[in-house]
Amino acid sequence: MLLMLYLIAITAEAMTGALSAGRRGMDWFGVVLIACVTALGGGSVRDVLLGHYPLTWVKHPEYLVLTSVAALVTIFIAPLMRRLRSLFLALDALGLVAFTLIGCMTALEMGHGMLVASVSGVITGVFGGILRDIFCNDIPLIFRRELYASVSFLAAWFYMLCLYLELPSEQSILLTLFSGFLLRLLAIRFHWEMPKFVYNDDVH
Repeated sequence: MLLMLYLIAITAEAMTGALSAGRRGMDWFGVVLIACVTALGGGSVRDVLLGHYPLTWVKHPEYLVLTSVAALVTIFIAPLMRRLRSLFLALDALGLVAFTLIGCMTALEMGHGMLVASVSGVITGVFGGILRDIFCNDIPLIFRRELYASVSFLAAWFYMLCLYLELPSEQSILLTLFSGFLLRLLAIRFHWEMPKFVYNDDVH
């Protein structure tokens, strides 16, 4: 189940990355590159930091093919994307939690503690989007929009709590997916945000 969610998530993330590249007027190579970075960047950063080799897309090059194809398809169906915005927001929310869970599991399987596992989950969940925005010369969306990284962090610790309570693995995954997905949708619906720090250096 988690694998299926992962495949859906990287496809959706690749398409959002392709759209970001399109807004910057990039050529097709740029579109594919940004799409792959968006979809697979978080997992790659996690694997490098944890020393977890081979990288996911190296071990499974079919993921690279999937994200590249998704990017090229996006070029042709871009005019339809506005109508599918709600669907993409839902898939992105689901993908965020799925990525977070995979990041947590990877760290735990390597023998790391819960704190490192939770950070691993957040890195997997959000760093693809951060890299996308940096490459597109934008301030990363997760720093200025509705709760996003916070949802990933809370989902990671909710999963840790389930493990601490010794709930069955599948039940822990399902509960985390549902709660994280619901929290992200509520954040979008009601525009929940983290407090912002505004500093003005002008002296009057």
